[in-house]
Amino acid sequence: MAKTRRLIPLLLIAALAGCSSPEQRVRAGLVGAGVPQPIAGCMATRMTDRLSLAQLRRLGEIGKARRARGVGELIRELRSLNDPKIVDVTATAAALCASGLAR
Repeated sequence: MAKTRRLIPLLLIAALAGCSSPEQRVRAGLVGAGVPQPIAGCMATRMTDRLSLAQLRRLGEIGKARRARGVGELIRELRSLNDPKIVDVTATAAALCASGLAR
């Protein structure tokens, strides 16, 4: 019975984590990679509209491996995925969102 009580909070956390949308996960990953919150929110919206779920999962792999120091280093890290569309969409979103041309 004691094991069950300890397991319930972990199950709730796992269930809630599964409820986050791809956009929320991308935003959190970008912030974790060193992108400022407002720019990360803008980029996440654009990226989830333009990348497939498989590409978004691959993008998440980079964030788990290491923390970039801003957008420039993140783009360099993304090149290791060998998917030009991920790099292009991320770089374009970063440029548009950082410049204020997209919100």
